[in-house]
Amino acid sequence: MRKFDTKVQLLKYKVLREVARLAFEDRLLDCYTEIPKMIVKGPEATMRCCIYKERAIVGERIRMALGGNKENPNVIEVIDIACDECPVSGYTVTESCRGCIAHRCEDVCKRGAISFDKHQRAVIDKEKCVECGACAKVCPYSAITNHKRPCENACKVKAISRDEKTLAASIDNDKCIACGACVYQCPFGAITDKSYILDVVNLIKGSEGNTKYRLYAVVAPSISSQFVYAKLGQVIMGLKQLGFFSVVEAALGADMVSYREARELAEKGFLTSSCCPAFVSYIEKSFPTLRPFVSHNLSPMAEVARFIKGTDPDAKIIFIGPCTAKKQEFQREEVRPWIDCVLTFEELQAWFDSKDLDLPALDEDVLDNASYFGRIFARSGGLTDAVKQALKEQGSDFIVNPIPCDGIEACRVALLKKQKNLLKENFIEGMACVGGCIGGAGCLTHGPKDKGEVDKYGHEAYEKTITAALAQCAYDTEK
Repeated sequence: MRKFDTKVQLLKYKVLREVARLAFEDRLLDCYTEIPKMIVKGPEATMRCCIYKERAIVGERIRMALGGNKENPNVIEVIDIACDECPVSGYTVTESCRGCIAHRCEDVCKRGAISFDKHQRAVIDKEKCVECGACAKVCPYSAITNHKRPCENACKVKAISRDEKTLAASIDNDKCIACGACVYQCPFGAITDKSYILDVVNLIKGSEGNTKYRLYAVVAPSISSQFVYAKLGQVIMGLKQLGFFSVVEAALGADMVSYREARELAEKGFLTSSCCPAFVSYIEKSFPTLRPFVSHNLSPMAEVARFIKGTDPDAKIIFIGPCTAKKQEFQREEVRPWIDCVLTFEELQAWFDSKDLDLPALDEDVLDNASYFGRIFARSGGLTDAVKQALKEQGSDFIVNPIPCDGIEACRVALLKKQKNLLKENFIEGMACVGGCIGGAGCLTHGPKDKGEVDKYGHEAYEKTITAALAQCAYDTEK
């Protein structure tokens, strides 16, 4: 049995594994209606009120595994039938209310939302309440608390609200940055990311053993903190046994981007990073006036993919990483020519097991395309260190004064300061996930040890400088 952070991840894995297995065996169309019964065997329910609801939810997860709602451009969707267990959010008076006579809560409420019952206990009128929290702050008994749904609490861009009709979560696509925080935090798995695993299966089959075209896997450097039951070299061998012609580090793209980004920063004097698609989306949607300051470089994923297709016109490229926002990014006009599909580490694990690959039993293959600095992009602060190193290697006298933003809340503070001309720093490293890419929603594990694994992986790089990494692949730094 695979070990996951939560049972929600386990359920997701089971669905993806069966979908991938049946797709490879060309039996998906005939057997996909049997998947719910395969996963929810019964007769006793283990997750919900009955096995019929459990199977209905699995059915919806199958739909998401097949690409979800084609009419919805967002890669994050709500499974309505699974979203029915959370209490109504908002400020609530608890049993701790003593019915005091001070009535500070009433006095501080500017909306007249607080009244008192026959026992003199406070009552909040939800129609009038604007959830300012003033009443909770002044209550001497801390009797007023704010019950927020986990998804709402996780969404720092306030893209999630309650549908007034269904009471289910509702995502505002105009605000959502596809970071996937809600996906990981929802305890019922009612919010999930669309999967393109079926597209990948079709790409594998269509290559006919890499004779029609060659299939490349571009793997994010955070892979070093995943698949802990096997060695990294065995994971790379596993990818080749799945049908990939070659496996390339996205960290090499990070070397390319840091070299270019350092030069752009020195030319312009101020810059925000462009590596995290959720961060870029956040700027576009919430701070549009700052859009000109975003680096004009592609992300490491797209940059290394462009390089590969420049050397091999017959290449098809699949990015594999921790990020749900990458599924949104690869559909952007400037990225679409280079990336053919995106998978998360969660999906890769399901794919391995759908083929019954025993990774620890495999021989090891080598993955050594990038420098130490490219590999540490996976954790917060790594991009900043790489840009500093690139400036040094370029012989630049530009002094970078960075602000590494660990998580979208830290990004918001830095961007607000820049918007108001109060930011002293000249480079914003924006990472939407806390911890950086190792905190991505598509990771198998989330923990403090992951940072150490990334640093260890970085120190194992054969090439110790960015320039050396780019030289070994004959990358033109002047383009």
